[in-house]
Amino acid sequence: MSTVKDIFSCIDEVAPFCMQEGYDNSGLVISGTDKQAGKVLVALDITKDVALEAMEKGVDVIVSHHPVIFKGLKHIEADSPVGILLRNDISAVCAHTNFDSAILCNALCEKLDLAKGDDLIVENGVPTGCICECEEVKVSELAKRIKEKLGCQCVRYSLADKTVSRIAVCNGSGGSFLPKVIKAGCDCYITGDVKHDVFVDAYNEGLAVIDAGHFHTENLFCDYVKSLLVSRLDDVEVSVAQSNRDILSYEI
Repeated sequence: MSTVKDIFSCIDEVAPFCMQEGYDNSGLVISGTDKQAGKVLVALDITKDVALEAMEKGVDVIVSHHPVIFKGLKHIEADSPVGILLRNDISAVCAHTNFDSAILCNALCEKLDLAKGDDLIVENGVPTGCICECEEVKVSELAKRIKEKLGCQCVRYSLADKTVSRIAVCNGSGGSFLPKVIKAGCDCYITGDVKHDVFVDAYNEGLAVIDAGHFHTENLFCDYVKSLLVSRLDDVEVSVAQSNRDILSYEI
């Protein structure tokens, strides 16, 4: 039977863990490389709900995008996500910034019917974000398309009536890359978790910004990883966690 190491290797082949940023903690975060992995649960985040679902389903390993341990821990509560995994011998493979660079931005562009062009940033040979050229479209119409394609309840955007054709895309939280977007001559930026000052700075430059949220710009991870593992490991039962969801609520 396939092992946790096999799960790790499948992801490493398409999104090498060596591509992760220095601040990241991707990889086999909760170990057990030689343990059999008959049941795999996939989620964007290992919340307490996801950990409990894994326990109830007898899952061997969770594959998540965001690391369940990101910074050093001085203690572990038994009923925390990490504590639940440890008490139930559930491994965790987390593919974060390596997956962003290798897969997720491209997948987001494809989902939004945007043809990927140049990388937005390349540092140490690792790309982040991308630039897309498209037919001219009004920002309000593009925002509506994004909302429908990603299943967002809410999309925030600026310069609604502006017509754009050179669009930067960065999944997750990409506000800090605004200077790079401006320098690249883009007229629109699609990302998530945009702070007020980023909206203001972009507005002053005549650059439209569309904030589709962190969860919805990255949740493509789950279906991609499920398809990947199912196609390569025929003895593993893979499912996306039912508790994998946007934990925020919106009054619209």
